[in-house]
Amino acid sequence: MPASKYAVIGLGRFGYAIAMQLSAKGAEVLAIDSAESKVQRIKDDVAHAVVLNAADQKALISQGIDEMDAVVVAIGEDFESHLLCTTYLMEMKINRIIARANGPQQRMILEKLGVQEILYPEEEVGKIVAERLLNPSIVSFLQLPDDYEIVEIRSPKGIINRSLEDIDLRNKYKLNLVTIKRVFEEQKDGEWTNEQHVLGVPHSKTIISETDSLVVFGTIQDIERFCEIN
Repeated sequence: MPASKYAVIGLGRFGYAIAMQLSAKGAEVLAIDSAESKVQRIKDDVAHAVVLNAADQKALISQGIDEMDAVVVAIGEDFESHLLCTTYLMEMKINRIIARANGPQQRMILEKLGVQEILYPEEEVGKIVAERLLNPSIVSFLQLPDDYEIVEIRSPKGIINRSLEDIDLRNKYKLNLVTIKRVFEEQKDGEWTNEQHVLGVPHSKTIISETDSLVVFGTIQDIERFCEIN
């Protein structure tokens, strides 16, 4: 099966990170920016890197942008160029357009334009930082509709050295355990290091260790209650 083809327009920190991750996962990436220095920085790590003005429709067409599986518009500084580029992509009927918004006003304008997928990285980072400040045991989380979350939690003291059967997450806390991430001591290049691995689907006799992280699914209220009790 041929590799997926993506274009990332705008190679600031956000666009650069997306392009690098896509390329690392085997995707064919076309990286675009108007600044030659930014294109030079990434050219050896992606399939194609081009200097062009993304607000120029003919320039976009010349790069085969309409052949992409998806286009990420990550232009951060020039919102006028961002809008022109996004409008041209919509006129070209690109399969999937993902646009970055810097603030609620930009998000509103993009929504009015008809963009279905809008990234608001500052808001997402803000949620993560706030959540980790309020509850230091939370490592990461994915917020879902209807007040549900999938959360990675460091093992609370109250459940260490207890079995999953004894803890009884589902009946006592209304939580579903997705998996456990456990730290193992491994030897690499002659040196011992600690590496974290996913255990897969744990069984009821699995004993929770101090360095484990639990990935659980449930409501925000039930997850907070579990952390507070333990």
